[in-house]
Amino acid sequence: MSGWHHHGGHDTIVYVISGSVAIEFGEGGRQAVQAGASDFLMIPSALVHRESTPGDEPSRSVVIRAGGEGPPTIEFDGPSF
Repeated sequence: MSGWHHHGGHDTIVYVISGSVAIEFGEGGRQAVQAGASDFLMIPSALVHRESTPGDEPSRSVVIRAGGEGPPTIEFDGPSF
């Protein structure tokens, strides 16, 4: 599982090739979406989130970042609980 972070002004598009990807976000990190093979995820700029790869199968994805300037990943302490 990654640490909490956001991508500044960059929108992020994820295409899952195999395995699965879960994204936690929102107040207290209580919201989540999961994508499997052949699914797309769109992570809006500045959304504080963290990723994990649930299940036993390794995950392979294509990640595209669009727009924005500056560093593509900004570490964050995480949402308040």
